[in-house]
Amino acid sequence: MTLPATVRPAGEPSGAAPPTLLGRPRWFVTLFATDMWERFSFYGMQAILFLFAAAPSADGGLGLSNADAGMLFGAYTAAIFLASLPGGWLGDRVFGSYRATLYGAVVIAAGHLLMALPTVPTVYVGLIFIAAGTGLLKPNMAGLLSAFYPGEATAERDAGFAIFYTSIQISGLIAPLVVGGLGEGVNWHVGFGVAAVGMGLGVWQYLRGSASFGEIGRNPARLLPSAERRRVLVLSAAATAVPAALFTADTLGGTFTIRHLLALVAVLSLAVPIGCFRTLLRHRDISPPERTRLRAYIALFLASALFWALHVQGGSLLSLFARDATDRDVLGLRLPASWFQSATPLAILLSAPFFAWLWVRLGARISATAKFALGMFAMGGSMLLMSLAAWHAHSAGRVSPLWLVGTFLLMGAAEAALAPVGMSVATAIAPASFRSQVVGVFWLSAALGAGFGGNAMKFAGSSAPGAVLFLVLGAVAVGAGAVLLVFARGLARRLGV
Repeated sequence: MTLPATVRPAGEPSGAAPPTLLGRPRWFVTLFATDMWERFSFYGMQAILFLFAAAPSADGGLGLSNADAGMLFGAYTAAIFLASLPGGWLGDRVFGSYRATLYGAVVIAAGHLLMALPTVPTVYVGLIFIAAGTGLLKPNMAGLLSAFYPGEATAERDAGFAIFYTSIQISGLIAPLVVGGLGEGVNWHVGFGVAAVGMGLGVWQYLRGSASFGEIGRNPARLLPSAERRRVLVLSAAATAVPAALFTADTLGGTFTIRHLLALVAVLSLAVPIGCFRTLLRHRDISPPERTRLRAYIALFLASALFWALHVQGGSLLSLFARDATDRDVLGLRLPASWFQSATPLAILLSAPFFAWLWVRLGARISATAKFALGMFAMGGSMLLMSLAAWHAHSAGRVSPLWLVGTFLLMGAAEAALAPVGMSVATAIAPASFRSQVVGVFWLSAALGAGFGGNAMKFAGSSAPGAVLFLVLGAVAVGAGAVLLVFARGLARRLGV
């Protein structure tokens, strides 16, 4: 499949085609190479963070209970997506999407270097750095990619995002094998360190190829006036100082637990999206038709939040099931529990090209809401499959690894159907000068989902999760997909996509 027609970057010679790799323009290859390493970081952390947090201190882990390790994983994932809102705002108003993406990649690399150090404080500080850097990189990377497509090319944009989403899953497929193999088999901090090397390569590749962007992304869409910049700086410092002081006092008093951090993240995950939608809908630069689209988008936002609440179980509930209830002895080798995570990006690699073709083939005959419903049905199917696996494990003790592989494959197909469309719709309905911020709002749905999804481990206790828990999760997802289908036509009319 070839990329749709794109806008030629300003400053690129009109008579010469840009260098290509497998037929892709150089700007696409550059964005792919950078985001590939960010995905290596993300999937590597997805594979081992819960297992590292739940491992005994004597084995180099944090020594947390399963419930607290699940909450830490949920809080970290939610923080990544929460950070995408200020990250998108900084790209729109201060740095421009080009510099914001670069700075984000550098901060992620620094976070992994900190986590490579075998001390508890550097682990937690490293997690904060990685979350902040990812929040800066992701919405601005999407904004850069979208800028190369004409505004009216809805189907082509959906297909382009799907192609991009597929390409970067190559590193997502490899990351659990490398990071998980080193983390579980050698040392947890070696696993974190190899991700730092990857992000360093990503920064180098981005700088080397960014000349192909021309002027795209070099300047903020709406430069923040200096007076307003100072006001925002003061408000941001105050907002950061209050929780920092509270947590410092909590730590010095010896009363801090990971649950306090999760409570803060959960409150922010709920309060920030409400505040964002309220601010956008009241902004004087947003027209009435744009407000209508934003209001309709709230329905997809909530569906996306539910989707990510279930998706985050892959790194917590399913990791626990892989560790405690799966027969991992294959051909005389004991597979690391983290390796099963590679099945999700594998499914995306296999299914995203199909969805890209299908969206173009169907065109306007299928709406974004119907695409979301398809993703929810696939996610529900994965949870129902896990319910059967857990039911068998209750009597057999350990079950075949094929149960987990099938579940992760279904989750990957669900992500391929829903996530690229969610990003594409966000860029399509957003006013031009708010594009990165609206993409950041889309990722806030993942923050909301991860923040509350991290609590699911409470219902599993200290043992492998049971069949009833997965059955409930699957039924909720299937029900949500059915509701989306019922309202698909009306939402499509109001969204325009």
